[in-house]
Amino acid sequence: MDLLQVQNNLKARGFDCRVFSTGADAVRYLNETLDGTSVAFGGSQTAAQLDLPAVLGTHNTVIHHWTIPAGKTRGEVLAAAAVTDVYITSANGVSVQGDLVNIDGAGNRVSSTLFGHKRVIFVIGKNKIAPDLDAAIRRARNIAAPKNAMRLGRKTPCAVRGDRCYDCSSPERICNGFVVLGRPMLGFQTEVLLIDEALGF
Repeated sequence: MDLLQVQNNLKARGFDCRVFSTGADAVRYLNETLDGTSVAFGGSQTAAQLDLPAVLGTHNTVIHHWTIPAGKTRGEVLAAAAVTDVYITSANGVSVQGDLVNIDGAGNRVSSTLFGHKRVIFVIGKNKIAPDLDAAIRRARNIAAPKNAMRLGRKTPCAVRGDRCYDCSSPERICNGFVVLGRPMLGFQTEVLLIDEALGF
């Protein structure tokens, strides 16, 4: 996969985009760029794999709903995460042409890519890239969503079989909202970090 081609297409659509050879290089960039600010994370396995919450938490205020402080509820943490200066997430699929595809169950992750922050940063491994938008959506539904459902121990057909989306009606379904960003939303900076490694789902 030619990451430079994807980078050029993302830039042509208005995204601020950088390419890194390794995840460590991307972590170094973020650690140097973000300082003394508030940063929230969605349920990104890429961010977790790169240990970004811990790294950035040494000199930023980090809010992450996987870590609920004493005396706080999950709802309170999610509400606080929705208004931080910076929001870091990944994508479930990216088209070569520059579409960013995400699927969400509760909506906190996809909503934060649309509104509420000064800067949104997508950290994306090369395994997320697909030839076109249809393929990126298929990837999100049939690869990322089943793996996430399995990780979360959901009682859904995709989690049981781990092979594809069954478009189920399970109350534990996690693919309720689909968002495609074809261009950055207005009013804040949207940055994409492409990494030449396989990361996350």
